[in-house]
Amino acid sequence: MLTAWTLVFLFLIVTAASFTQRVTGFGFGIVVMTVLPYLLPSFGEATTLSGLLAIFTSLIPAIRMRQFLHWRKLWVILLTFLVFSWGAVQLVTLVDGRLLKHVLGGVLIAVSLYFMFLNGRIRLRPSVPVQLGMGSLSGVMGGLFAMQGPPAVIYFLGCAEGKGEYLALTQWYFLIGNAVMSLFRAGSGLATDIVLKMWLIALPAVFLGLWLGAHVYARLHAEALRKVVYAFLAVAGLAALLA
Repeated sequence: MLTAWTLVFLFLIVTAASFTQRVTGFGFGIVVMTVLPYLLPSFGEATTLSGLLAIFTSLIPAIRMRQFLHWRKLWVILLTFLVFSWGAVQLVTLVDGRLLKHVLGGVLIAVSLYFMFLNGRIRLRPSVPVQLGMGSLSGVMGGLFAMQGPPAVIYFLGCAEGKGEYLALTQWYFLIGNAVMSLFRAGSGLATDIVLKMWLIALPAVFLGLWLGAHVYARLHAEALRKVVYAFLAVAGLAALLA
């Protein structure tokens, strides 16, 4: 049963996640997964809702930046991601949700530490082995936790020539990845009635967060917001580990 408080928390976290995505260029799935596992009956349903909502955070930017897209830099890592994410989605249906929440806590802490201390400092050459490695890691993180971003971003930072190409590569990667993973999850029975109901309720919050982020982007110090988000991720991860 969806209570009023559940819907309030859902709307607020989705708005905050899409706002963060618009202002800082990352983090919808990372932020929203700090709360969704506690609002839905199972961990798999939480990842399904996150993925369905994330499609709409990438759709418009992907279309706008399509002229900068070079498929030769995308297809290997994308196909690798899809293979590994399929396996990870199947694993979610078999592993105890409480264990996954604890693992999620460790992943949140690791992600927060990476962004705090190593973001932008690791540059990998855009080779096929790098794409295979980053794609497999991204696929596992995406399928298990709806957090496929960090490994892929490391690769895209190394291969993109300019901001336009970087945005095109990342947004098409997230758009296609989340759309296909949503099909994987639906095929595994994770797109339940409650997921679809919460998706319809939360979808306006996605657009609200994107709209707010677009309006304050020029006035807000993005780096300050990033630091707040990193700290939030670390605290949420610690709470998940101790829960």
